[in-house]
Amino acid sequence: MTVASGARILIVDDDPALGRSVQANLAGHGFDVDLVTAASEALSAFNRKKPDVVLLDLGLPDRDGLEVIKELRLASAVPIVVLSARETEQDKVQALQLGADDYLTKPFGVDELLARIRVALRHAARPPAGSAATATAGDLRVDFERRLVTRGQQEIHLSPTEYEMLKVLISNLDRVVTDQALLRGVWGRGYGDEAHYLHVYVARLRKKIEPDPRNPVLLVTEPGIGYRLLGDDSRP
Repeated sequence: MTVASGARILIVDDDPALGRSVQANLAGHGFDVDLVTAASEALSAFNRKKPDVVLLDLGLPDRDGLEVIKELRLASAVPIVVLSARETEQDKVQALQLGADDYLTKPFGVDELLARIRVALRHAARPPAGSAATATAGDLRVDFERRLVTRGQQEIHLSPTEYEMLKVLISNLDRVVTDQALLRGVWGRGYGDEAHYLHVYVARLRKKIEPDPRNPVLLVTEPGIGYRLLGDDSRP
């Protein structure tokens, strides 16, 4: 899916001037863009428009944007990119833990926003039929063509970003993937210093693929370097 593909974008921001500016810029790049200014409108518009990406401000007049992330995640795996003036690492980690896929601090440039949207769309896109095969790590199996992850006979439901992280790791089975390489492989070339992204998403992924997430035996940390997904021969 290209950036000028007609993908549907829902902007949720209570700053009318900023919202209209972002809407006009994205529409100029070929997107179908809707703008709302409150959480109540956001949930209604989401159900009505079925957007491909949600751009979400956290400082909404009727509810905190973090609550909107929670509600959207109960209903959908749609990519959520937070656009917020809140810039502390704690704010970013909290949004990511609740299910946001990315976090862009205001003020931001159009090119940077477009890059974040490209990443979000790439995470959500299905590859062409027959474009890839499968990979396994023990009884964990990833079918790249169907974007299907199973462990034994049980399907594991991953968010688009969790899936992208697993895809990078299992494609490098038994090899260390550095923090920087993992960030760039999942989020794109403009990333490299957002270690908190990895901490949050590795923890979320472990909860879904590890028998005991507190004592991981499949997705292990290489201290000071990165992470490694272990195959059968590498596990104790």
